[in-house]
Amino acid sequence: MTFLRTAVLGIVFAVLSLVSKDALAQSRIAVIDLRRAVAQTEDGMRAQATVKKLFESRQNELNKKQTDLVKQREELEKQAKMLAKDALQKRQEEWQKAMMELQQVFVEYNRELEKKERELNDPIIEKVQGLVKRFAAQEKYDMIIDRSAVPYVTDSLDITDRCIQEYNKQKGK
Repeated sequence: MTFLRTAVLGIVFAVLSLVSKDALAQSRIAVIDLRRAVAQTEDGMRAQATVKKLFESRQNELNKKQTDLVKQREELEKQAKMLAKDALQKRQEEWQKAMMELQQVFVEYNRELEKKERELNDPIIEKVQGLVKRFAAQEKYDMIIDRSAVPYVTDSLDITDRCIQEYNKQKGK
């Protein structure tokens, strides 16, 4: 992500350096915080709630399994001196196997969560990008840049709130 941000920033500066000062002064530029715009639309908030609900249920399940494994480990440590060496080794291997399985489940849950998040957010991102293009055409912006691509921008150039409002208005139509 940092590399991408640096690359985009470099491209923006390269383009701006090629443009004459007069042309730049006459250019209309705006910025949008695309991530915030997506998250704060009504659809985005619903998507976040859905993902959060899914995450919480999965997290509770993982926490329970992890607590069970911690208890098993404590029991194993208590019984270590009483168990035969072979029995102890077998139980330790079983515990390690269970721990590895839990880690795999965790990775699978994360993948599923990321997939669900993309599935819910991608259509919202497309709609927001469509609004950005429409804003650019209607208000004759020469460039609309994602706010994350520039280190500083004055708030007067930010169209994020307008974009969120317009998105939510369209939802009712």
